Amino acid sequence: MEVITRICEKYSEYKSKILFRFTIGSTSSEILKFWEPNAPNYEERKQCLIYAFDNGFSTSVSCEPMLDLNVEKLVEELQHYVTDSIWIGKVNFLLKRLKTNGYNDVETITRANDLVSSQSDENIKLIYSQLSTNNKIKWKESIKKVIGLNITMVKGLDK
Repeated sequence: MEVITRICEKYSEYKSKILFRFTIGSTSSEILKFWEPNAPNYEERKQCLIYAFDNGFSTSVSCEPMLDLNVEKLVEELQHYVTDSIWIGKVNFLLKRLKTNGYNDVETITRANDLVSSQSDENIKLIYSQLSTNNKIKWKESIKKVIGLNITMVKGLDK
């Protein structure tokens, strides 16, 4: 929060040129702490988003990777403070990245397998059906491939 406060204060005259995109992969601080140790918990991330929004900055959320399937709750809680978009995407190459970086303990690999399994095509299609009419949602390539949506290469035309 301290960093966001300072940025907002120092660059307030440039707010029309700044877009804050906050990475929030879950509303569960326990899940965030496991996958992103030493990073802010959910409440602090949410408060940073609200602070930037309340101070007139453009705001966005990246829920990529989704760290659980409660993305609907995340969207419901945060969308009012988002002026631009909420990006949603699956976890990519998780097991390979964990093993490459030496995270191969039983708990981490078990949780990684559970997370990857939870993002089955069936569950992704359900999330898409629940959120596809929300104008703020943009789908990352990992979701588009499952749903069969066009993957555009033209900046600004992505949905």
